[in-house]
Amino acid sequence: MADAARFAILPFFRAQGLSADNKLAGGFDPVTEADRAAERAMRDVLARLRPHDAILGEEYGHSDGTSGLTWVLDPIDGTRGFISGTPTWGVLIALSNDAGPVFGIIDQPYIRERFVGGFSTSFVDGPSGRMDLACRKESTLEEAILLTTFPEVGSATEAAAFGAVSEKVRLTRYGMDCYGYALVATGQVDLVIEAGLNAYDIQAPIAVVEAAGGIVTDWQGGPAHDGGRVIAAANEKVHAEALAILSQY
Repeated sequence: MADAARFAILPFFRAQGLSADNKLAGGFDPVTEADRAAERAMRDVLARLRPHDAILGEEYGHSDGTSGLTWVLDPIDGTRGFISGTPTWGVLIALSNDAGPVFGIIDQPYIRERFVGGFSTSFVDGPSGRMDLACRKESTLEEAILLTTFPEVGSATEAAAFGAVSEKVRLTRYGMDCYGYALVATGQVDLVIEAGLNAYDIQAPIAVVEAAGGIVTDWQGGPAHDGGRVIAAANEKVHAEALAILSQY
């Protein structure tokens, strides 16, 4: 599926004249033909190889299955980045059961990096070869690097909660989309904090980060696979310190 999505997407990336439709009446939530083509390509693979599994995709919704397994697909996570020409967007693929994701892929087609986690597997395959994934085992909040997709995190209250954590860390960076979670899994950064997510935004990142030894929860420490307010942390210590702040909001 990741290979099929790459093939469908790359002709559109940084192409002149690429248009984007807005899915919101107020605000801007773009979708392009690349999003739709990639999800169709992945669904075609599943129709051939896993016809009894359910599918939840951002662009074409839910399709029922009988196996008890669901493929959760975001064909381009970070369409704003995609139409801006930045390489921080990615294809998200997760396999989930009733308890949440058991396997996930974060794929960045343009720079050809694929982050894989689940079923006792945790690796990145890219231009520098194949390497195991491993989150930072020890870091504190004051030492942490924090990422998020937008400077405006959800509601005003959620933005204030993010700001309260951001004040405590060493460095905050913005606009990372799903690539931020991949950087947690590679041991480069310590935290990703976001709000207003959907299941298809977070299930693949959960699988990849957890397979690399990290932690992904909601802002109260509970399951995050349905989306909403999410924190991904490299280790228990930095997770607990950040959660102590976020849980107050």
